[in-house]
Amino acid sequence: LNDNPSHYKITLSGTVKSPKISFDPPFLMLMPVPLGVKTETTINIIPKNFLRKSQIQVELPELELEDGDTIYPFSVQFPGGKNIVISSDGTNKELICHISFRSSRPVSFLGNMFFIDEEKN
Repeated sequence: LNDNPSHYKITLSGTVKSPKISFDPPFLMLMPVPLGVKTETTINIIPKNFLRKSQIQVELPELELEDGDTIYPFSVQFPGGKNIVISSDGTNKELICHISFRSSRPVSFLGNMFFIDEEKN
């Protein structure tokens, strides 16, 4: 500055926060019901560290029956939408998710549903 060479050393540090979601309740157990009757529950999806608008997608399990048939007894609805939104204070708003199960064939299932964003996280 002004023909006076000075050396400045700048040190930067930071923390990378990966986006993630958690669930309330953390696992789901649907009650047994008669064939053809729907059972359902509601869960809260709690997103954290999403820095831009994202949309949640769900990979639902398919069930293979003893006779080889495949059924898709689960359905998911997001009454408030599937978009993860950043509020004015920088936090992400929770999403409400309705999960239901209905089958006309006897079946029990223990497995996973995958909730992912556009980047497959």
